[in-house]
Amino acid sequence: MSRSSNASRYGSLAEKYLADERGLVLDGQHTSWCDARFQNGTPVEIKSAMVSTGYFQIYRKYHEKLREAGGWYGFVVYREHGDEIRVLKTRMTRPSRLPLQSLWSPTGGHRDSEKAKISFSEICCD
Repeated sequence: MSRSSNASRYGSLAEKYLADERGLVLDGQHTSWCDARFQNGTPVEIKSAMVSTGYFQIYRKYHEKLREAGGWYGFVVYREHGDEIRVLKTRMTRPSRLPLQSLWSPTGGHRDSEKAKISFSEICCD
């Protein structure tokens, strides 16, 4: 299996884990800026990353949409475990709580937005 398809599969597993842990609704919710919703309809964007990367990527265009919608981020740090993942840490936070102001940089055309790489330690996970 390719690295990209593994990353996609691991991301889906991380989304399911956080949805189960936090009581989020996943079915029919996935867009570029919203992967799930709380039971009351509040949008949640789930960001997951393998512990070896050390950071999450946030795209400004989608970050702004989530912030304007009054949404939340759900962060999941995991480690590969065979064909599965082992979740090491999760955290929920509002977009306004992320220290992104000085981190935005051009993406070179990818997703037509600026992006920020934010380290685990700045969010939740030393």
